[in-house]
Amino acid sequence: MNLRTIAAAAVLAASLGLSGCITLFPKATPVQLYRFGDAPPATDKTAGQGAPFNMQRSATVFERAAQSDAILTSTGPETAYLAGSRWVAPAAVLFDEAVDRAFNAANGPARVVPRGEMGSAGVSLKLDVELFEARYSGAKDSAPTVVVRVHGLLVRASDRSVLSDRIFDVQKPADENRVGAIIRAFDAATTDAIGQIVAWTETQGAVTATPAAAQ
Repeated sequence: MNLRTIAAAAVLAASLGLSGCITLFPKATPVQLYRFGDAPPATDKTAGQGAPFNMQRSATVFERAAQSDAILTSTGPETAYLAGSRWVAPAAVLFDEAVDRAFNAANGPARVVPRGEMGSAGVSLKLDVELFEARYSGAKDSAPTVVVRVHGLLVRASDRSVLSDRIFDVQKPADENRVGAIIRAFDAATTDAIGQIVAWTETQGAVTATPAAAQ
């Protein structure tokens, strides 16, 4: 057997050995993906009926521990993520998309203008999600309560004066200590908080903001 044949046989043996090793690794446990905020909140059509105005908002600032696609839980000072479950996209992205859908569906006086359109906004909305977690009391087998806390700041674009500053604090208990029930509580709490944000923005903005130019 010449050297070339020996080398080829060695490569083949190595590749077969490697393929055999690969099959010994256990299969990865599948991760279940979830989302929230798909359905926009119901709005009070009698609220925020003032003059239409343009609104621009910055990307939502999210607490660091909850901004990724991991689902955050807490028990007292301890935090952990739900095993085998994740959001379909980072929570910060899903929250921003839910806010946009809510304003579009409300069809109220606030007209959302794209970021970067200088001089077109009457007010600027800044949202800071300070808490976004499923909170356990510590009692054995107890279902958690989902806590969503958002700091909202509404600023007049022309002179940067603060029109309104408010904390939205929503808590929704899960029906049971199961992932599906916890996700439903996240969805309910987020929808409630965003509904309050939209109503507050439209009421405050319609009263104090510069009206939008006639389209």
